[in-house]
Amino acid sequence: MPEQPQTSRGAATYQRILDAATEEFAQHGIAGARIERIVTAARSNKAQLYAYFGDKEGLFDAIFLGSLERITNVVPIDADDLADWAVRLYDEYLRRPDLIRLATWTRLERRPQGHLVEMHQHYDDRKLRAIAEAQDAGRVRAGDPFDIMAMVIAMSMAWSPVSNVYAASSQEPDEVHDQRRALLRDCVQSATAAGRSHASPS
Repeated sequence: MPEQPQTSRGAATYQRILDAATEEFAQHGIAGARIERIVTAARSNKAQLYAYFGDKEGLFDAIFLGSLERITNVVPIDADDLADWAVRLYDEYLRRPDLIRLATWTRLERRPQGHLVEMHQHYDDRKLRAIAEAQDAGRVRAGDPFDIMAMVIAMSMAWSPVSNVYAASSQEPDEVHDQRRALLRDCVQSATAAGRSHASPS
């Protein structure tokens, strides 16, 4: 765990390092990020960075896990309205595209298979329980709650920075985003509606 600073001046330096490192890692990945650029942008030095975070890997961990906490807290799941959850995730990707890039680098450089983080249960359990409860109440279609969660998140990322088709930008006209939100909402509602039958094997 990072060593938290004890003074307001130290806290300001700590935050500048986090901000500079977030931009650096999002742009260059883990291997490509350079500590020299980070401390220069943060108006700090290597000694402070290493005292707070240990090393470059520790710094990335602090940033990436913090980004997961942010998305969990800023965009909490509503299993009774998964379509609205997907739309709110879409909006968060517009506000913070760097968070999606951090996840992409993690997938490319650290965990090409399986869960994105080792402590995935910390981030997934509440979502999975909420989906399972909605299923039990007949509000969400049957199926593995994890697969339903993964599908809804993937749909929300259709225009995100990791899209192979088109990456949206907050600079685009509001009506364009409204059209995408409406389409996303309709598609998620259709895909997760209770009572949908499973496809029969051919």
